[in-house]
Amino acid sequence: MTYAPQLRIPATYMRGGTSKGVFFRLEDLPPAAQVPGAARDALLMRVIGSPDPYAKHTDGMGGATSSTSKCVIISRSTQPDHDVDYLYGQVSIDTAFVDWSGNCGNLSTAVGPFAIANGFIDVSRIPREGTVAVRVWQANIGKTIIVHVPIQDGQVQETGDFELDGVTFPAAEIVLEFVDPADEGEDGGAMFPTGHIVDDLDVPGVGTLQVTMINAGIPTVFVDAAAIGYTGTELQGAINGDAKALAMFEAIRAHAAVRMGLIDDVSEAAKRQHTPKVAFVAPPRDHVVSSGKTIATGDIDLLVRALSMGKLHHAMMGTAAVAIGTAAAIPGTLVNLAAGGGARTSVRFGHPSGTLRVGAEAAQVDGQWTVSKAIMSRSARVLMEGAIRVPADTMDAPAGT
Repeated sequence: MTYAPQLRIPATYMRGGTSKGVFFRLEDLPPAAQVPGAARDALLMRVIGSPDPYAKHTDGMGGATSSTSKCVIISRSTQPDHDVDYLYGQVSIDTAFVDWSGNCGNLSTAVGPFAIANGFIDVSRIPREGTVAVRVWQANIGKTIIVHVPIQDGQVQETGDFELDGVTFPAAEIVLEFVDPADEGEDGGAMFPTGHIVDDLDVPGVGTLQVTMINAGIPTVFVDAAAIGYTGTELQGAINGDAKALAMFEAIRAHAAVRMGLIDDVSEAAKRQHTPKVAFVAPPRDHVVSSGKTIATGDIDLLVRALSMGKLHHAMMGTAAVAIGTAAAIPGTLVNLAAGGGARTSVRFGHPSGTLRVGAEAAQVDGQWTVSKAIMSRSARVLMEGAIRVPADTMDAPAGT
């Protein structure tokens, strides 16, 4: 029996914020994968190494965590006044599934540098020294992100002294500006899909919980940590090794998804793993993060822990940080109350790896809360560039085989 050689597809492996993923130019993908559908999903799953019942991703580029099982497709923008379209796929680790329902705020950071390095930005706009504002159309959710990329000697500056908790080494600072981040599309409706900043959510087997459900950055449901038996200082080991806790969080997420109008029935939650996110919040307190560093009460405004793809995140998803900043800016939300209440335009919160500051400009217009933008700093770096190899029959096989 003869076997076809592997496909060779140009790609770049990049870190963006506290995530990393495989970046492709749309034009470099095989024709069948240049359009949405089963062929594209099959290709990206094989690139990452999913589905993997061993949960190791040994035969792929994934890292067997929600932060490292990601693919990005970049193309020239179809939108006026934008530079590139950015499409993000969250690849499930152990099931044959790619979730296209939301954005990755961390990898959004790397889109700007990738766009510049791959010729999507006219060279006349690139200074010898300074910054380039790359206007990105986030195609999953239909939103604009402006990525302010530092330039040195006419090239993207990657090295620097900016430190990001959750990332081991310093790099150059990249400022992200999420324009009008509240979701008003087909899935979410208004920023607060129920019309309330706090709701009672009935979760069978858990009880009735007060929650804040918000569509900003990414659909997110916030719960008070104390109400579910936590302090907000928990690290990954305290949650991810507790099957009962994970089941509770998934139940909360599924029932919130129904209330938010994202799905019609809780049974559909398994096919929408990426959204909504579920997070728990608490007032600040002294605690130790995963690096061993002590965070003092006075260093932060509140504590937040968030789950992604069914596991506690090692730091914080960028899109969830937008949700946190937006909710903190709106008096009366659970996030705002955990931070001490009152009006604010920025918040510094503690997460399992350290702290993060995010700013948001929110206002009430005709009785409805709106947010004009959210801003945070991250960093990004090319880890490897060249080509991905996948078996030639990858897109011919049924998904998951």
